[in-house]
Amino acid sequence: MIDLHTHLLPDVDDGVETFDESIEILRELISHGINELVLTPHHIPETIYNSPRSDNLKLLHELKKIMREEGIEANLHLGNEIYINREISDLLSNKTLSSLGDSKNLLIELPMSGHYDGYEDIIYDLQTEGYNIVLAHPERYISTQRDFSILERLHNLGVLFQCNLGSIVGQYGHKAEKTLKKLAKKDLIYAFGTDTHHFRDFSEIDEAIARLTKIYGKAKLDVLLNDNPLKILK
Repeated sequence: MIDLHTHLLPDVDDGVETFDESIEILRELISHGINELVLTPHHIPETIYNSPRSDNLKLLHELKKIMREEGIEANLHLGNEIYINREISDLLSNKTLSSLGDSKNLLIELPMSGHYDGYEDIIYDLQTEGYNIVLAHPERYISTQRDFSILERLHNLGVLFQCNLGSIVGQYGHKAEKTLKKLAKKDLIYAFGTDTHHFRDFSEIDEAIARLTKIYGKAKLDVLLNDNPLKILK
């Protein structure tokens, strides 16, 4: 299984704080069938969550070194969870931001709360430059929970949806679970991720896969957990 969305680079955002914590979580994720991961630290302008690509690469190289020393086998890639803003193109050009595994795919985050202001122009401009937009956890935003037509409109614009596995088991509340089920029913989800920030009970991954298998069937779910994420990375 390929995990497109994790916060396992230490001390750069609200995710893990140490390499030891990263290693502990990686062991757990691997034990639950995840063997390829994208590390996607938040990048939110004008906040402390704005670690540049050069620093993130150094941390990634150090984490890979520790993994080799510990005998941990998994493929790691660098990315960012990018808070939507009008400077994204410039930040990509000056190599401040990372796409998903150096692909032409960007993991974009909308405001978690508040009114949806309409970001189609930003998305269109990035698409015109050759980027594909992967929207992180569309089921979690208050605006999209209230107005599902926002997601239908973004999907029609070619935006791909990456949902969190934990949403189907209620990790983010009833509204997120309900919105995910509606996305699944309409076959709008392109891929899943864990959005792992800290150590927790990772048995929810197994429970989530069991529930999603009932919705999609094993073959279709395998596409969402493996084939489509691989397409994004390649």
